[in-house]
Amino acid sequence: MDILFVGGTGIISSACVRRALDDGHEVWTLNRGGARLANQVGDRALHADASDEDAVRAVLAGRRFDAVIQWTAYVPEQIDKDLRLYEDCGQYVFISSASAYQKPPAHWLTTERTPLENPFWQYSRDKIACEELLMAAHRDRGFPVTIIRPSLTYGVSQIPVCVGSWEKPFTIVERMRRGARILIPGDGTSLWTITHNTDLARGLIPLLGHPGALGEDFHITSDEALTWNQIYATLAAAVGVEIDVLHVPTDGLVAADPELLGTLWGGQGAFDPLRQLEASLARPAVPGRGVLRRWHRRDRGMVRRRPRSPGGRRGLQRALGPGGRGLWAGPGRGGPGSSRRVDLTEAWPNMMTRR
Repeated sequence: MDILFVGGTGIISSACVRRALDDGHEVWTLNRGGARLANQVGDRALHADASDEDAVRAVLAGRRFDAVIQWTAYVPEQIDKDLRLYEDCGQYVFISSASAYQKPPAHWLTTERTPLENPFWQYSRDKIACEELLMAAHRDRGFPVTIIRPSLTYGVSQIPVCVGSWEKPFTIVERMRRGARILIPGDGTSLWTITHNTDLARGLIPLLGHPGALGEDFHITSDEALTWNQIYATLAAAVGVEIDVLHVPTDGLVAADPELLGTLWGGQGAFDPLRQLEASLARPAVPGRGVLRRWHRRDRGMVRRRPRSPGGRRGLQRALGPGGRGLWAGPGRGGPGSSRRVDLTEAWPNMMTRR
């Protein structure tokens, strides 16, 4: 098949490009160039701003693709352009987000039948609007769309944490290694699903060219639902350290950095494994220690030395209220039966990073 990846150099899309190439497909990528991850397709890497319809049309030069996978569309205006640009493709795959599912959830287990509704995150609402536009085009004129909703996905260039730096992902490992406190929202027992990028690729690529996938939506995730306590503990074990955890009320974190509202209150949960293609074959939660060592040697620049904290200490003080500097952060160093009070506003500097 001739496949176009709009994007193709991100944490998820790069793994899917690799899988498509390994499966023998002819692969092109379309992006602005200059990505951190390597070009895998040689002279089939097309360069244009995907939001510039005329520039894209010029660089495509009349090519027709059996499948187009759109990784970089976030608002309906981008979908409007794509409906014109790729009207004759064999299949258009829109990468949405599992965060589009109902929040707060009416049931702890999410399926493709779960309603799409997220009052906490504009990103998710925009993805929902994109989905609605594409499905309307499918109903009205048979536009060959397939919708994919990934959950939090990780790989060699991303570590799955809920309070960390998306742009500088190794910051969390650096903090663990130097014994800094690690923030976990709430009591750390909320369920989350993380998926390795190669596992998502294994589910996505077989859908290309499959007639049963047209007009359908899928979430491709691991079937392993973990608590944040488990995720951070597994990461710490891979790093080879014990971590000093500070559990912080989620509302306090959001007050200190309002941009966390979407990711903490509007993020993913646990997913029904019935339609997760080969999800039972998904790998354990985090890469091994050797992977982290190689990554650290190669990408020391992926550490944020001076994290930004928009709300900072004052925002957290406002959330805690008068006299709220001392906060129970259990369990204490004495184990599960102990607790400790900490001055959370003193612990705040350099903890918080943008996602």
